[in-house]
Formats: sequence, C-alpha cells, structure tokens
Amino acid sequence: MRYIKKFLKYFVLFLVLIIAALYITDYEYILKGVRVVYGTGHVTAFIDDHTYFENAAIKNSAPQPWPKHKDYNTATPTENLIKTNEALGTIAYLIIKNDSIIYENYADTYSATSKTNSFSMAKSITSALLGAAIKNGDIKSLDQEVGDFYPQFSGSGMTVGDLSSMSSGLNWDESYTSPFSVTARAYYDDNIAETILDLKVTETPGERVTYLSGSTQLLGMVVQKATKTPLATYLSNNFWKPMGMQQDALWQLDDNENKLAKTYCCISSNARDFARFGKLYKDGGVWNEQQLLPADFVAKSITPRFPQDSHYGYGFWLSNHRDKNIFVMRGILGQYVITIPEDNMIIVRLGHQRGNFVSGQVFTHDFYEYIDAAYEMTANKS
Repeated sequence: MRYIKKFLKYFVLFLVLIIAALYITDYEYILKGVRVVYGTGHVTAFIDDHTYFENAAIKNSAPQPWPKHKDYNTATPTENLIKTNEALGTIAYLIIKNDSIIYENYADTYSATSKTNSFSMAKSITSALLGAAIKNGDIKSLDQEVGDFYPQFSGSGMTVGDLSSMSSGLNWDESYTSPFSVTARAYYDDNIAETILDLKVTETPGERVTYLSGSTQLLGMVVQKATKTPLATYLSNNFWKPMGMQQDALWQLDDNENKLAKTYCCISSNARDFARFGKLYKDGGVWNEQQLLPADFVAKSITPRFPQDSHYGYGFWLSNHRDKNIFVMRGILGQYVITIPEDNMIIVRLGHQRGNFVSGQVFTHDFYEYIDAAYEMTANKS
C-alpha cells in the first residue's frame, strides 16, 4: 500500500508539472483538446463537437423547403454505396436532381434536421461571404490587398483572392496529427486572431495552390473587418435568410472576448441546407431571381485559377470525374456537397469518416463512389 501511495503522489506531481508547463509555454489549449476529444471517447474532432464550444447563431427567416421529385426515394442504393456508408459511418446521403430531392437517407439517430459539423466545407461558405462583400462594395475586388485591412501584411502582395484560392504564401503548417501544430491551436485555443496575425508571408503569393486553413481564417477576418459585421450575422443576412434555409445554424467561435468565428471550419447545419450552396453556384449566384453573388465571381470560383493546379478554384475543390465539370465543398471527415451542373445534380454526404486517398488524386475513394452511385440510382429518372 505504501508503494501505491508513493506512486500516486509522484504521478499527481507529474501531472501538475505537465499542466504548469503547458500554461507557461502557452500550450494550455491542448488540455481543452484532450477534454473535448479523448474525454468523449474520440480520437480526433468529431461531427457533433459543436456542443463543446461557444457558437454564434446563423438565423434563418422564411424556410423554402426543397421540392420532392416525383420519384422521391424510389431508387435502390447500390451495393458499393451500402458498403461504403456502413464502413465510413455515413449519417446523411442526399441526391438532388433538377432542383428536387430524389433520394435521401439518414442513419442512426440522425435526420434531415440534425446539425453536424461542416468542417472545411465552411471554407466555401467563407469564400461566398467574400463574394457578397465585393458585391456590396465593402471589398473592392479579388485583387484588393490584405494589407489594406491588416497592416501586418502590407507590402506582401497578398490579396484577398490569394486567400480564397489557397495561394497566400503564409507560413501555416497544415498538420492534423500534432497537438503542437498551429492547426490544433486554431481549433482549441481561445484567440484565433492572435495566432493568425502572427503568421508571415514566406512564399510569393498568387502563384499556385497550397491548402492552408490559415488562409481562410484570415479571409474571414478580412470580411468581418471590411463589413463591420459579425460573420454569423453577415452570413445570415446575405445567404441564410434569402436562400430560405430550413433551420438556424451554428458557427463555432473561439473563447476570446471578441468571439471570432472559425471561418476555416465548423458551421453546424443539415444536409438539405448545405446543398443550397451547390444550387446557388450552379445557378450563377442567382436565388429566386435575386443575384446574391456576382456571376463573374461564381464563374471564377468553380474554375481553376492556376492551370497547374486544376483541382482548386476560389473556395471550391474541382474534379473531372466521369468527364464532368464538378465543383465540391469538402470537409475533413468526408463532408461533401458535390455539384454537377451539366446534369443538374447535387450530392450531399455527411458522416464520421472518409476513406483513403486514391493514388495520384486529391480525393478519397469514397468521393467517387458517392458520385457513381448517384448516377446509377437516378438513371432513367428525369
């Protein structure tokens, strides 16, 4: 018994020293990460984690329900889709054909109104906010320099368009495994702005795509500063309300007194409402005959900015699977809004995991399965 007490004494002392060291070195956010992730039985961020953070409400007003296709839910899922959904924990799979829901399925306790984390699909939405700020005259153009808003970046040549197109040149480390990475700090720390404004431009901006969550976080900060409006409110006024979203949504905030939205991630909403951004961009920025986004901004967003990096535009991933021009909102756990304009089709998948990357491609194998299944399931349905 004496040895056990001695062990416990030294173990507690060790924990106290570790915690003290984390606070002294400004890594105390790791404690929150441990509490939120491991303390809830997970090993990484998860789709229901918004309840462990502060959130701002993104208000809707008059919901405009999606019409249901005449063949609603008559399609039979393919065997490959069933296997993929079971293996990766799909909780929502939705197909919209000709602007009507033709198929939807929800798993476990999730439903059409369940709010789950968008993760990096929020990058596309943040880029849409940039388009709205340009349309409203708060930002001049994609070519306006970030230094106009944050003098720390004056003379860098970095533009708001560089932030949206993932070509900022910032020294951000896009690491998802190390608890000491800037990505982990941004997710769990209490002051995102401090982290972002400490970054430097170390490569020439506007030359090619380097995917950095810090770019989108800085873009959100620019939009908020330019519009003088909290981002959740700006999103509500410019998109959530005019697009008739079914539900209010939530946007995770840091814990700082300024309550800054995590613009590189973390909008909690449902599959049907996420899908509306696919329709908005498919229709050139028009919703119910109202031009919510400039048509030229939309066209640029879903077209490669750099010929050598054909997989990314401004805020959207791009694919030519099945020889189609496809644009995609994408989150790290396999959250997708996949839009195929030439066939007037939108596919949404939400879930717990994504598959392995296909060799030589920027997408995982399940991404292609979601598309192939949608085509097979809607064949001969107009």
